[in-house]
Amino acid sequence: MERLSTLASSKTPFLFYTDFEATQTHVYTLDELADEDIEFDFANQTYIVHQQTLQTFPLDFQSYKKGFDRIIEKIRSGETYLLNYTCQTPIKTSLSLHEIFECANAPFKLRVKDEFVCFSPERFIQIKDGHIYTYPMKGTIDASLPEAEEKILDDAKEMAEHIMVVDLLRNDLSMVAKDVKVNRFRYIDKIRAGEKELLQVSSQIQGRLEDDWETNLSSILQTLLPAGSISGAPKKSTLKIIKEVESYQRGYFSGVFGYYDGKEFDSAVMIRFIENTPDGLVYKSGGGITLESDAACEYQEMQDKIYLP
Repeated sequence: MERLSTLASSKTPFLFYTDFEATQTHVYTLDELADEDIEFDFANQTYIVHQQTLQTFPLDFQSYKKGFDRIIEKIRSGETYLLNYTCQTPIKTSLSLHEIFECANAPFKLRVKDEFVCFSPERFIQIKDGHIYTYPMKGTIDASLPEAEEKILDDAKEMAEHIMVVDLLRNDLSMVAKDVKVNRFRYIDKIRAGEKELLQVSSQIQGRLEDDWETNLSSILQTLLPAGSISGAPKKSTLKIIKEVESYQRGYFSGVFGYYDGKEFDSAVMIRFIENTPDGLVYKSGGGITLESDAACEYQEMQDKIYLP
């Protein structure tokens, strides 16, 4: 990861991506990307239509609930108070990973060869004009429901979960920046989810960096990873529980990828993630669990996040 600081210090544009635990990091200059079968897009939001089908084979509810109940036990014992619980769902589709990448009308997109593709709505950190920003997203609802915006903003469980994530990320930014503050708290983003539209609750947190932040970019990222919004809090003990409870390896799912253009840095969390495995395609998704969470609702949210662009 040290190469990020070296390239940023020399104002050299690059793309990077890392797995969930930030143990595997890949860095490419734009010249090096010319020889790789890798595509990425930041905030361009191109839109292409392909005929597509999608079949899903989700984990049964009872199996999901076993993991959910173990998390609730850990919360009650004080080992965690927010944990992002995820599962992998086998899927079948007529689209290739390249076609999924083309179709996706998402602000952050990445396809790595025939290994995986993600079309993420969630920015991780953004650095511009000497300031660092992060945008935690917690709280999702189907926009077609009656009074959907009022329901999601008034939901006590969703409010508590969002406050926890904002507090966690505000603390994380305080380790790398000064004058950290919440600029916007719990505003609504609209996200296309296949044929559905979802409402997503977000906040914006800001801090001030030192003038030579490029030389410290590697350490900034190492301090902030894994991303708090898709791990939980307190982070160290929660990561241990995730390994115990989740029945698969996240790999690059819920890692981050980013682009430095020689002046500004932008990055995203790798959610809305499809991976090509030896047994076929899997879609990885999940949601935050707190003491107030309902297993059936969380199970439905995990499935609602499975869609093709």
